[in-house]
Amino acid sequence: MLWNTLNQAVELGWDFYLPVLIFVALCALAVPVWASIGVAAITMLLMSGDLPLALVGESLFHGIDAFALTAVPLFILTGDVLVRTGLSRKFLDVAEALTQFAKGGFGSATVLVCGMFAAISGSDAAGAAAVGRMTIDRLVESGYPRPYACALVAAGACTGILIPPSIAYIIIGLVLGISASTLFLAALIPGILILTSILVTNIVVNRIYGYEGGGNLSMGEYFSNLGSALASGWYAFIVPGIIFYGIFSGRLTPTEAGATAVVVTIIIGFILGTLKLADFPSMLISSAKVNGIILPIIAFSLPLAQALAIMGVPQGFVYSITALTDNPTLLILMMIGILIAAGCVMETTPNIVILAPILKPLADSIGMNEIQFCIMMITALGVGFITPPLGLNLFVVSGITGESILRIAWRAVPFVFFMLIVVLMIAYIPAISTTMLPDIYK
Repeated sequence: MLWNTLNQAVELGWDFYLPVLIFVALCALAVPVWASIGVAAITMLLMSGDLPLALVGESLFHGIDAFALTAVPLFILTGDVLVRTGLSRKFLDVAEALTQFAKGGFGSATVLVCGMFAAISGSDAAGAAAVGRMTIDRLVESGYPRPYACALVAAGACTGILIPPSIAYIIIGLVLGISASTLFLAALIPGILILTSILVTNIVVNRIYGYEGGGNLSMGEYFSNLGSALASGWYAFIVPGIIFYGIFSGRLTPTEAGATAVVVTIIIGFILGTLKLADFPSMLISSAKVNGIILPIIAFSLPLAQALAIMGVPQGFVYSITALTDNPTLLILMMIGILIAAGCVMETTPNIVILAPILKPLADSIGMNEIQFCIMMITALGVGFITPPLGLNLFVVSGITGESILRIAWRAVPFVFFMLIVVLMIAYIPAISTTMLPDIYK
């Protein structure tokens, strides 16, 4: 079996290995990911001769000429407007009022507001930056060590791609031809489980080390404080309400929900007086910069994915892996290991575009539901955001606090452990990701 696997690997030849080496080398030299992918794709096409180079430009255009992708800039812009109008702080006030009675209350509130922000922006890095600026100093004042406070925000922000609506699910749906609305519905329970695992981890760690005490409140005081927070910030929940109701009721597509959310958030900002016309240029530039990272990666990844498909890499990968073992349990563990390792060293978008077409045939070979595979893949990649050496959220919170990445990563270990438990549950219990779906998808 091992000999067959080695033979299959050798048969790919330099048409495959040289572009891969070029890609790795360019990434190591800090060349932008989209450029690294583009150079690797063009090299592969030139060496193999399987696809005319003249079609690369057409592939680049068609890679981003998709209506579903218009939801991506809309959700990013919504998150940016949310921060600038101060609505994200209203989320924090309500989350803090909900958890004020508990030991580790403000830590739990921080995780909840990460989940609330994720339900609007669909971006983990934006959530880590926005929530980190609001909460890390207060977490330290509450008794948490700064590295742990950073790790808590980094872990909570992972929900940005795990709780719908999520940019990652829009992209994987585009790559594999699956409705984003269906993936959003399937991701609801897994997203809540991930959020719960982070909450539970913080509670357990807080009880062990006693970072933050609980509030000594009577029931009357608790509900009075909660009522006051809701009364002063209820309008902030109009935006996620529109997104969730519109998408899950089927009345709005993700793109329509994103557009509606942008308009409503802007209107609320004008009514409150927290948003002015002068804010628009910087706000649009900020959102455009984020889109300028995501969309070129998608565009340049498509020719690479086509070249890999023509060369038979996905089929060869399935053959190689199944030659080692045909045990579904072990194959799932291998896939999870590959995804977490990839999530540690590369951002979600290129991982999805490159790995999804390669790993899906392996999932198909063991009878895994395609929706379940998508949820497992995105969740496993999400764990990579707080795993060294290149966990994106670690860099974000380190950048806004100046704290050492290694110190943050060490404190993030408990969160990684509990999140991995949820990933395994999703991988081995199909009902977690298919319960909310119509029978046709199960």
